[in-house]
Amino acid sequence: MNIQALRTAAFKAAGMSLSQSLGRRRLISTVSPRLSKAYDYDGKTKVSIFNTETDMGLMITGYSQYGFRLNNNMVLIGPITVFPRSVLSWNINSFDDINEESLSLFPTLEPKIDVLIIGIGDQNPTPNLTKRIIKFMKKYKTNVEVLRTEQACATFNFLNAEGRMVACALIPPLHISYNENDVLQTKLKQKQLYETD
Repeated sequence: MNIQALRTAAFKAAGMSLSQSLGRRRLISTVSPRLSKAYDYDGKTKVSIFNTETDMGLMITGYSQYGFRLNNNMVLIGPITVFPRSVLSWNINSFDDINEESLSLFPTLEPKIDVLIIGIGDQNPTPNLTKRIIKFMKKYKTNVEVLRTEQACATFNFLNAEGRMVACALIPPLHISYNENDVLQTKLKQKQLYETD
């Protein structure tokens, strides 16, 4: 079995064709001949996507300029705060509104959170904002990460999957960047992908 045939088998096992894999990283770079037998049997490939498993707590599966989608298919509009098992609306309009008052909920939580992740939209965190937030949360011995919303969502999902006591305060980004893979996945979901001859 040659490498091209192994790739085709790997993509088929993952539920996609080679044409659907455009824009993705290679799943298999090289395969030794003794490992090629692993793809000949059913049930050998298993993919687990954490952010769709609701028993692991709430996770963020998507975001837009308007709000966020969670792994329980709940869609939330505007800025939100996400905890391992609950969600609240966050009453701010932009990252300029982040101050001691807008962060006052987090130090009062029981059990105490280990990490607060703040997603400030699609802008890079400014040193002034970051220092102000860290100084306030340091009084309460809470670690803080100030990130772009995309990075904040991924960090929250990772820490929540590990079972950490984490909270995330998110502002929807003003601009969304996408790549060819995002467009392809959207078309596949909407079943509007054209077949080629």
